[in-house]
Amino acid sequence: MPGSTTSQPVLAMNEVVVRFGGVVALDGVSLQVHPREVLGVIGPNGAGKTTLFNVACGFVRPTEGRLLFDGEDVTGWQPHHLVDHGVARSLQGLGLFGRLSVLDNVLVGADRHARTSFLGSLFAAPTATKDERALRDRAMAVLQRLGIEDHAGDIVGSLPYPLRKRVSLARALVAEPRLMLLDEPASGLSESEMSELGDIIVDLAQDVSVMLVEHHMDLVMRVCQRLTVLDFGRVIATGSPDDVRDDPAVLEAYLGGVVEDDASDEPTPGTTGETTRKGSSRA
Repeated sequence: MPGSTTSQPVLAMNEVVVRFGGVVALDGVSLQVHPREVLGVIGPNGAGKTTLFNVACGFVRPTEGRLLFDGEDVTGWQPHHLVDHGVARSLQGLGLFGRLSVLDNVLVGADRHARTSFLGSLFAAPTATKDERALRDRAMAVLQRLGIEDHAGDIVGSLPYPLRKRVSLARALVAEPRLMLLDEPASGLSESEMSELGDIIVDLAQDVSVMLVEHHMDLVMRVCQRLTVLDFGRVIATGSPDDVRDDPAVLEAYLGGVVEDDASDEPTPGTTGETTRKGSSRA
């Protein structure tokens, strides 16, 4: 299992609070993501996972607390500044350009590595041609790593959903981030496709830190070194998957109380299936 938790965190959230009017979405959340670690963030619906991700990538500014990247205070930074600093995120909704090729979609993510100015590209300066070639080589290397280089020229809208998921991941990865935020990457995938995704995440964690929000607990338990569990905007448990799975507070959050062994057929953390709060449905 990749990952180390001995060096300075790539990302640290310290006592982060987010309020939307009278609603407290995050309530004093603290967590750390270490170099080459996969940290899973789990919790029932409405626990605050999406808000936490939005704070990490700059879409939401904390009401209180601090966000540190490599020890530097980046609280309140705009998303594009965090991207330049090495933060990348894959979206639940993919956000791809359906009429463009796979390669062109991935090149969008490589923009921060472009060295040629807009005017240089417009007038086809010699440096622009060299720059474009380098970016294409970078994009093709990422497609090869994800096993979809043969689809580089295909129109994204013509591809099956699992392949489009990989294109979305490639677009984030081509920016060469130090931290990847994966937002429910297994949604819509079959068990075999989910297994392949797990292999990809483990491979990425050899050189990229990963923070993963995911409902499919089989995948979470397989790829994550540590888990942070949210409930109603608060951290209720942090630790190894085995420790979190048996934590009474986590069982309480998912099942709504002490449940006899045969009293419920709902999935608990560490079992096959998606995680939901008892009596709720996934949003």
